[in-house]
Amino acid sequence: MSDSHDSDTPHEGPIKTPKQLIWAVLASFVVPIVAIMLIANYVDSGSKAGAGSDGQGAEAVARRLQPVGTIEIRDAAGPAVLRAATEVYKAQCAACHDSGAAGAPKLADAAAWAPRVKTGFDALLTAVLKGKGAMAAQGGGEFSDFELARTVVYMANQGGAKFDEPKAPAAPASAPK
Repeated sequence: MSDSHDSDTPHEGPIKTPKQLIWAVLASFVVPIVAIMLIANYVDSGSKAGAGSDGQGAEAVARRLQPVGTIEIRDAAGPAVLRAATEVYKAQCAACHDSGAAGAPKLADAAAWAPRVKTGFDALLTAVLKGKGAMAAQGGGEFSDFELARTVVYMANQGGAKFDEPKAPAAPASAPK
């Protein structure tokens, strides 16, 4: 069997001295560590806007400590100035009754209002005050029952009803001394 290389020839490599060997071993450890440190700094340098990252901030703590509910004291007689039915309609009712959202009858649509008008004013007012379907109680607004009654008359009359304007509630008697 013939050997293709001679066993007497010395092995040649890039490292020729012990000093070069020491530098090669040190570089094989130091270069990867430095590379890992540079990559970690690059990744860590960006802003971190993750969920819960501001949990201990002053604003987040204040949001968590705010009261669950509030108490609002109103005058039992209602607001000093009654709002017009058209104003109440625009503020509260128009969102659904202009577009017909969630099955709400559109304003001035006689066909849609006819079955509701047949039930009478009291039934319509009760539906508004207690809520019906997607409509919240009192239409979801902050209006007095009298203002809502006037608005019901306005809307129903636009849809073909002939309801009379409701009478203003009597002023409450002054408290005994």
